[in-house]
Amino acid sequence: MIKSLARSALSLAAFAILAVIHAGPARAVTFNHTYVSNTGSDGNNCASVATACATFATALHSTSPGGEITVVNAGNYSAVDILTSVSITNDYAGEAAIVVTAGLGISVDAGAGDVVSLRGLVIDGQSSGTTGIVINQASAVHIQHCVIRNFQDSNSANGGNAFGLTMVPSGRSQLFVSDTIIFNNGHVSATSGILIEPLSATGRADVVLDRVHLENNVHGLFVAGFNATGAGAHVIVRDSVISGNASNGIYAQTAPAKSPAFLLVERSSMVNNGQSGIRAEGPGATVLLKESTITRNGTGVSTVSGGQLISYGTSTNNNNLGAEGTATGFFAAF
Repeated sequence: MIKSLARSALSLAAFAILAVIHAGPARAVTFNHTYVSNTGSDGNNCASVATACATFATALHSTSPGGEITVVNAGNYSAVDILTSVSITNDYAGEAAIVVTAGLGISVDAGAGDVVSLRGLVIDGQSSGTTGIVINQASAVHIQHCVIRNFQDSNSANGGNAFGLTMVPSGRSQLFVSDTIIFNNGHVSATSGILIEPLSATGRADVVLDRVHLENNVHGLFVAGFNATGAGAHVIVRDSVISGNASNGIYAQTAPAKSPAFLLVERSSMVNNGQSGIRAEGPGATVLLKESTITRNGTGVSTVSGGQLISYGTSTNNNNLGAEGTATGFFAAF
């Protein structure tokens, strides 16, 4: 049995960090809108710019479910575990960075009906962090105008099993990522900029990636369906660039009698990836391709062990370094 890629990335040290964050300070009063500042204090109530707190963890304990945390000014902030609906927003403050030297940047462990929004954050693993954002459970997570970089777990005994962003739900969850760059993540062969991997028979991931850049990771986008049964993953990639990754640009992998991995890729470019621009492997791995460009990869497209790549006939696949590869089927114009 293949071990879960995401679970193997969570070291004991990472869990210890989350336990500390989860404990947090007790807060008797909460507010719909709170503030964080690199000059603030966790002794404040976080309810105004003048009384901003210093960390996201303290702000969360002061924020009512469904409320908003605003970043007041640029600076480095600590890792955080999100347990309920909340929006963390940085629009004009400058670079608000979560700098991680071990473990995770942001963990989302919210309830089945909770919605989480992250906007304008830079999450940096400093080469030794494990994962930038881990989504274990939420109804929906919205990520906008963020940077996730340098998660390589280089100091870990597990050999660098790291990711930029992972979505590993045990129930139904949605993920929406837009105007975001994820680069320089992963170290060993199964790691990636983004990993989508439902982990149970009830796990389902519905994902939209819009104007996302996945650059210089191991795999760019890895959609895995080989550990669980159930609805699996349904991923839309639109107006995005997946380039310079050491292995595959887009990799959909499944196993017999396991969850499917389904992708629709449109108006996107898979360029200069070390292995395939797009690889579909396994009987439930299906990629639909529309109005996209595949070029200068080790191989253009590859389909293995029953994987399918179905083209609308509107894409270009040429000038790759090795074989161009061919679609397994075509849709007629509609």
